[in-house]
Amino acid sequence: MEKFTLVAVCAFGLESVVAGELRNLGYADLKTGDGRVFFRGDERDIARCNLWLRSADRLQIHMGEYDAADFGALFDGAFSIEWERFIPENGKMHVEARSVKSKLTSLPACQSIIKKAVVKAMARKYRRERFEEDGPLFTIELSLSSDRALITLDTSGPGLHKRGYRKGTGEAPLRETLAAALVLLSRWDVSRPFADPLCGSGTIAIEAALIGANIAPGLGRDFASERWPFMQKNVWTEAREEARSSIRRVDFSIYASDIDTGVFRKARLNAATAGVAERIIFEKKKLEEFSSKKPYGCIVCNPPYGERIGESDEVAALYRQMGRVFGALDSWSIFVLTAHPDFEKHFGRKADKNRKLYNAKIRCYLHQYFGSLPRGKDSRRGNDRDTLDA
Repeated sequence: MEKFTLVAVCAFGLESVVAGELRNLGYADLKTGDGRVFFRGDERDIARCNLWLRSADRLQIHMGEYDAADFGALFDGAFSIEWERFIPENGKMHVEARSVKSKLTSLPACQSIIKKAVVKAMARKYRRERFEEDGPLFTIELSLSSDRALITLDTSGPGLHKRGYRKGTGEAPLRETLAAALVLLSRWDVSRPFADPLCGSGTIAIEAALIGANIAPGLGRDFASERWPFMQKNVWTEAREEARSSIRRVDFSIYASDIDTGVFRKARLNAATAGVAERIIFEKKKLEEFSSKKPYGCIVCNPPYGERIGESDEVAALYRQMGRVFGALDSWSIFVLTAHPDFEKHFGRKADKNRKLYNAKIRCYLHQYFGSLPRGKDSRRGNDRDTLDA
């Protein structure tokens, strides 16, 4: 099979997490950029990575990269790409664009230029001027950065965070991809208890259960490239069979609790839809009621940030309460994602390490408090730094 340069697109700050996932899937020679990880793969890898990547937003095929300081250069670069290798005569073409620190700032104009270049290149191959575009969808993405154009072809369709299990959410849902990244960054494994005592709609606990059971996050959905003629149908069948056979029948302890009755019901519904309801212990309880006699556990949570007017005092009180409750679990590792600038002050303890991440467009910090590990385990601090910050 022909090899392509593939691009795993992710939120800023998660590049090393996605790279770690790809290495665990057996890929090497990775190259990271801002919000992207580049690697080589064929049709089978397109199917496999769409099914398995947990923290990436989407998977794309690298089509071209060139200087584009004006519309002429933008057109010429796109026209030179062999689009007919991928897009059939009836392919439906959609162009998305973004521009950062570039002379070309009009996104509608850039989209129009790219579409014209693609159609003209296709006309040269298929010897026709008009295309019906009533076939499968091909989304072309143009990314302009410092007058450099990167053109990719999206293989995923809806973003990879759309696992298909979220039927109900709270007021500020955490994306599934970021939730999975938080669990991966925590280095939790099934030998240790896991808890989210502020679970909301349950996304973090559900992603932890999917990881613990080794369930591919994309098993419950389909992808745009499944309908592409150049993709052999058997690659998707084989990738799904591999994913189903990789599910682990292993016991582990995941606890999820919240005081809000409405979102708590949604959390149970989401877990049931994801097929992991029996793997998560749900409890409706107040934060101050959370405790555990089990050692070496892991807490990952995403508490309210206090962005609404009048919430600051309430959120500060919540953070102080978290400090008291979590402080009693001295062997546990604690990971808290928040955008609040004074979290550590209210929590009552400086984090061992902070990591800048983005929840949608909100800049946040993952405050990491490393607990002790069972005898024979590597240092949490060294493991995190060596593996994820490379």
